[in-house]
Amino acid sequence: MSPRKTYILKLYVAGNTPNSMRALKTLRNILETEFRGVYALKVIDVLKNPQLAEEDKILATPTLSKILPPPVRRIIGDLSDRERVLIGLDLLYDELADGALGSSLVDTLEDADQVATEP
Repeated sequence: MSPRKTYILKLYVAGNTPNSMRALKTLRNILETEFRGVYALKVIDVLKNPQLAEEDKILATPTLSKILPPPVRRIIGDLSDRERVLIGLDLLYDELADGALGSSLVDTLEDADQVATEP
């Protein structure tokens, strides 16, 4: 098993709205259970720092952005679907590739990626 990568994440929220608070709570739960010690999270309130949202082209909140490791990935919404968050940010795929669920599932995911990217 390869050493775990460090994940750099930004969560863009709009004040203390229910969706923003739900996204933050869900994300912290995911990070503490799945990625303890291998992540850095920056929470950005776009009401207080609209220039940061504009610079990063954030159009809706809450938005979670995975900065590192590449590629950059974004997911919009309250993050209530744990599996969708992990897959959408390529976090679950990395865990699968490290052998957590076996090579046949990883091969299936890789085949799906190739089909999706072919012209």
